Amino acid sequence: MLIHIPYNQMHFSIHKKIRLGFFIAFTVIVAASVFSYLVAKNLLDNAGRLNHAIEVSKRLEVITRQLKEAEAAIRGYTLTQDSSFLDPSMQERTKRIEEEYLLLRKITADNPVQQKHLDTLRQLLAIKYQQLKVGSENSTQLKQLSSVKEGEKSMDLIDNKVRDMLRIEEGLVQEKSELYHFFAVMWVPMIFISSLVAILIGIYSYVTLTKEFKLQLHIESRMKSYQRDLQQNISLLNKTNQELEQFAYVASHDLQEPLRKISTFSDRLQMKYKEQLPPDASQLIDRMVSAVSRMRVLINDLLIFSRAGRITPEIITPVDMNKLLQEVLSDLEVTLEEKNVQIKYDQLPVIEGSDTSFHQLFQNLLANSIKFASPERPLQIDIHHQIMSGIELGVPKESRAKEIFCRINVVDNGIGFDQAYAERIFLIFQRLHGISEYTGTGIGLAICKKIVDSHNGYIQAYGEPGKGATFVIILPLKQPHKKEDHETG
Repeated sequence: MLIHIPYNQMHFSIHKKIRLGFFIAFTVIVAASVFSYLVAKNLLDNAGRLNHAIEVSKRLEVITRQLKEAEAAIRGYTLTQDSSFLDPSMQERTKRIEEEYLLLRKITADNPVQQKHLDTLRQLLAIKYQQLKVGSENSTQLKQLSSVKEGEKSMDLIDNKVRDMLRIEEGLVQEKSELYHFFAVMWVPMIFISSLVAILIGIYSYVTLTKEFKLQLHIESRMKSYQRDLQQNISLLNKTNQELEQFAYVASHDLQEPLRKISTFSDRLQMKYKEQLPPDASQLIDRMVSAVSRMRVLINDLLIFSRAGRITPEIITPVDMNKLLQEVLSDLEVTLEEKNVQIKYDQLPVIEGSDTSFHQLFQNLLANSIKFASPERPLQIDIHHQIMSGIELGVPKESRAKEIFCRINVVDNGIGFDQAYAERIFLIFQRLHGISEYTGTGIGLAICKKIVDSHNGYIQAYGEPGKGATFVIILPLKQPHKKEDHETG
């Protein structure tokens, strides 16, 4: 016991530490994974934003370049009146610019600010298209020069609008870059710390589990040693029990002989000298005969107690408890009629065990109820049962939690007893009443407990003075058939 309790405490502590360590490692790994995901996501977002900005800049550059090329063609035509400058025509150039514009509008569809800039740009482009159209027509040189100047002003407005849109794209790229830079700076220390923590926890877990494994091997070695000692003690105990039973049997037979002689001599003395004996002598002889009778009953009960509960796999059979109970009632028929006892019982199941022992168990329980019947009312005995699992019964051994039991209640309305004596009544030679009040040796209930214990069951008593008693017998429906189970059960 001094070893077992600290081991349990240490075992629990080690498991708790390992669980805590793995929880911390798991938390760190999850945090690192989440952080890595954020870094990767920001990297992809930053790359996507950069590509988006490049695409927008490219389309804006194409638009401005084509506009400037168109303006240069108009200037050349104005100065030289050479129609080759108008090839391709302004209409074709306008069409190309419009295609780039529509593509740019599609690219920036998710940005409302850029869409507003594009609305303004469309208005400026519409003006520019008109100016290009006028510049390409045959008109006076003065009118053409005026168109060129207006075109330059319009181009300046378009350039300003393009620069506004480029600044917006650059701002978005810068914002993404700063966020990525923040995560990138934190990512390396985070991964390093998480890896270091995981390595330390792994080393700690390895060392702890190694110690636990060595401790487990040591415990198993000690347990095997204890098991060998226990088996030896069980064998020695069984041998001692057999010797005690043999001694009790021989001793009881040796005691019976002088009792028979005392009984015989006292009978002869009374028959031969009855008239000559004084009254006091006759009373002493009667008391001697009564003591001899009680001694004989006590020896017989001791013999029964020494033999009760001897269970071996060979004598375990399925016992029909209904048939057995009817046999017990048949044996007690005369007493039951004399005492006017009413017995009710339900259909009991088949239970594995010793038929003889079960017969003795119920006979002793019913005889006990009859003995302690209340003189104020007719005795009523109610026998009923429940089939329950070990979990439902709350058996103390976890290994028997799924085992199926039969719980039998023997309830009477006798004189009852104080619940404080519920354990004492199952002890041998323990009596709650004087021998002058109720006959008996105080062994009957001790025999009942010995029989129930030998069948791997439980017996309990509940009483209330003046109202009656209830005996609860809990027996497994199936008995273990291995010999060692009976020896250690």
